[in-house]
Amino acid sequence: MLACFPDHRRMCRAPAIEYLFLSLFFSVLFSTSTACSNGNCQVLEACSAATDCGAGLYCGNCPALGKTQPFCTRGQATIPTSIVNGLPFNKYSWVVTHNSFSIVDAPPLPGVQRLTFYNQEDTVTNQLRNGVRGLMLDMYDFNNDIWLCHSFRGQCFNFTAFQPAINTLKEVEAFLSENPTEIVTIIIEDYVQAPKGLTNLFTNAGLGKYWFPVSKMPKKGEDWPTVTEMVQDNHRLLVFTSATSKEADEGIAYQWKYMVENEAGDPGVVRGSCPKRKESKPLNSRSASLFFQNYFPTIPVQSEACKEHSTPLAEMVGTCYKAAGNSMPNFLAVNFYMRSDGGGVFDATDRINGQTLCGCSTVTACQAGAPFGSCKNVTVPNPSPLTNTAGSFTGSVQFSRSASTAHSPSCFILFLFYLPLMAVFF
Repeated sequence: MLACFPDHRRMCRAPAIEYLFLSLFFSVLFSTSTACSNGNCQVLEACSAATDCGAGLYCGNCPALGKTQPFCTRGQATIPTSIVNGLPFNKYSWVVTHNSFSIVDAPPLPGVQRLTFYNQEDTVTNQLRNGVRGLMLDMYDFNNDIWLCHSFRGQCFNFTAFQPAINTLKEVEAFLSENPTEIVTIIIEDYVQAPKGLTNLFTNAGLGKYWFPVSKMPKKGEDWPTVTEMVQDNHRLLVFTSATSKEADEGIAYQWKYMVENEAGDPGVVRGSCPKRKESKPLNSRSASLFFQNYFPTIPVQSEACKEHSTPLAEMVGTCYKAAGNSMPNFLAVNFYMRSDGGGVFDATDRINGQTLCGCSTVTACQAGAPFGSCKNVTVPNPSPLTNTAGSFTGSVQFSRSASTAHSPSCFILFLFYLPLMAVFF
């Protein structure tokens, strides 16, 4: 997607909610002066190598915010159902990768130089292992098959093609098979015209056995089945399409019948504004029980993502919360999801889930079975000046490759190439 085609518990104290989000990011993110190494370093503590940081962390930095000295940065999500289980699916919030397949250094077709934007840095398998639970995939008819392409005007070209869609779907199938309690959502920007093309694709990928049937999806904003029921029924794959006809023709849910969505690309990252996508019902509509929040600029730049995933992300979550009638997003879609100045999208979803699931500032403070608002103490990193000057962004937590700058071809060249076409999408 150049932009992407892609009822909660109501919160009544919007200013308090917004403050909780902003408080995380307004603090200066420095690490403690106490030396640590050998996997003992925690979030924001100085590091010089990948092995210094604890589980789920990597040694990174954020030059875009002037933070060139490396510190331990979150690279994995907290799975909320591992703390609070048994609630309706629409009570939870999940990390989503925008253009999950558009991966830096993905090999182009033989003899072709790919000319498109890139949005992620590691494989779909690693995204899922790191806690991503939503994948945004652009599917096209191409080479007598269905391919994942980052293209335009509804057509895939050899210079915008990535790979046959079945390859990525088989990664999803392997993950669901290996993780029998996990639920994955796929959002398709759908340009497939082949009759029963998507039906055959998902069947051939072995995903039919996990399919959540459209007949069981709430049509008027009611609660979804509980995550426990979904796991028991093995209905652990939700698939939505941007093509309205596919629901009647192939039993694939039309996205905007079941969720509301804010605008994608640059219109969705304007401070203080959270407009709805044109295909979506109003964000505060109660006739759809899922809220999908896009948060990524039109032109993705790897080195800027850590800055985007700091204070601006927290502010936009608060803005969209109010625009959606005091409802938290169920899905938070971003580029380069692991890049941040400390906690990033992972901390944001922790705070969303904490507020929604148990009334706490973060989901890690929730206590299973305890009354709403009963929160345990959670240790917060103690900021103090960095002393370690070695190292840089390493991408050590299941990145397929390390990359720290905008990928070539340059964004400027790509911008000039796509400029005449952008009106098609935005």
